[in-house]
Amino acid sequence: METRGAVDPLLSREALQARIPDYTSGQDPAFGLISPVFADLSGLPPLIIQAGTHEVLLDDALRLAQRAATADVEVTLDITPGVPHVFQAYHAILDEATAALDRAGRLLSAHLAEITIAR
Repeated sequence: METRGAVDPLLSREALQARIPDYTSGQDPAFGLISPVFADLSGLPPLIIQAGTHEVLLDDALRLAQRAATADVEVTLDITPGVPHVFQAYHAILDEATAALDRAGRLLSAHLAEITIAR
């Protein structure tokens, strides 16, 4: 959260800290069902993690991808330069968002096609 704090226009450590009680409802933030960074990821289907280089959660995205790979989960880490957190929500005005959603859709389609062929 510190390495990208100056470039993230949407989130900050302070803003996220203030929301922890709402998000965790009194549970330990390190509980795997609350934070996938701490979860047992073994057995998950292929995973795509999309993040922007201008978001405070980029390091968490990198950590999650590493943990998934360590758990033998097929993982695609998709980092888009110059965009903030949840940039995909701005697909109507941001070409990078449209492209990221297209990449996610192609990955999902390919995975579903593999499942269909395997049956």
